[in-house]
Order: sequence, then structure tokens, then C-alpha cells
Amino acid sequence: MKQKVLILNGPNLNLLGRRHPEIYGHATLDDIIAGLCMTFPDLVIDHFQSNHEGELIDRIHQVGFDPDYAGIVLNAGAYTHTSLALADAIAAVPLPVVEVHLSNIFAREEIRRRSLIAPVCRGSVSGFGSKSYELAVRALL
Repeated sequence: MKQKVLILNGPNLNLLGRRHPEIYGHATLDDIIAGLCMTFPDLVIDHFQSNHEGELIDRIHQVGFDPDYAGIVLNAGAYTHTSLALADAIAAVPLPVVEVHLSNIFAREEIRRRSLIAPVCRGSVSGFGSKSYELAVRALL
């Protein structure tokens, strides 16, 4: 059986390619997932996007105890900076989570420089555009 990785995306990431391409690039979420599938043909790339915090938490709970998964790559979007509930969900599961951001959050507005989820993630990758996802998957393997 192939090993799995969950690519979990939060609010507004369904608009990638159209929303602030000067910040987030021109690749769509579908483009990013397709690129990961090509780069990692021996992995099952499971992916989920939601604009709703509870759905993201539910997915972390669902996958977080599954031994078939190597880990979760999480772009929590704005929830990165606001969601204690998401941080608690990550801390509650044994599966490693790597935080990912397309832009360099430390070069952005003050509010975006603080991550509430970083302390409970295995690591963070930011600022490399869509390549950030590939680097995060590599960190899990």
C-alpha cells in the first residue's frame, strides 16, 4: 500500500491563481496538487480545502491517528494567525504536521508574522511559492 500525505488548505486558498497573484503566484490549488502528484508518484496525495475552521479540525482529527499517513501539510491561511482551536487540534494528534505558506509571512503585515500553529507543528516552510508545498512534503518523508 502506498503511503499517504494530506494536503490541507484553509480559507481563500480555493482562489489561488486569482487572488493577489502578486503575493501568492499564478498557480491554482489544482496546479499545486497536480505538481505534487507528479513529483511524488509513489505517494497518495490526499487533499482537502475548506473555508470553515471546523471542517479543517475535523479532517485533522480524522487523519491524525491513521498510520497510513506520513503526515499533514497544512496551509491554514488566515487561521494561522487566529485559531487556537486549530492549534489544539494539531497538538491532539500524533501525526506530524508541517505548516506551509506561499508567501514569506515574516515579510508581510505585523499580524501575519505571528503563527499560533507553528509551536505545535513539526516545522514551517514559507516564502517559496508553490514550491513550499513540495518542500513540506519532503520534510515529512
